[in-house]
Amino acid sequence: MQAHSGDWLVVRSHTDGGHVRKGAIIATHADGEPPYSVRWLDDDRESVVFPGADAQIIPAEDQAERDRAQSELISQVQSGISRQLRGRSLPPAATADTWSPPKHWLTGTSLQA
Repeated sequence: MQAHSGDWLVVRSHTDGGHVRKGAIIATHADGEPPYSVRWLDDDRESVVFPGADAQIIPAEDQAERDRAQSELISQVQSGISRQLRGRSLPPAATADTWSPPKHWLTGTSLQA
């Protein structure tokens, strides 16, 4: 396993639905071999890691491409939402004089004491 500064380390849990940790590799040996100094995204801490079989190295260029694709998808979704809402007005906010206390689902009596 070889990595370079700027690459990403992803460590997956051994169990289904388990925790996945992702961190930026900030330092390696000169030959790119472990151990790596990693800054974890979930807690912003640095640690020295000897990755096991559950780890994956994602090259910086690949991660940058994934980030660009995700950003584009987010932009498309936001544009679609904007198009759907264009020309529509939001409902007015409830005011104290239009609010009524909740009622019991069966009897219809007020739940406010």
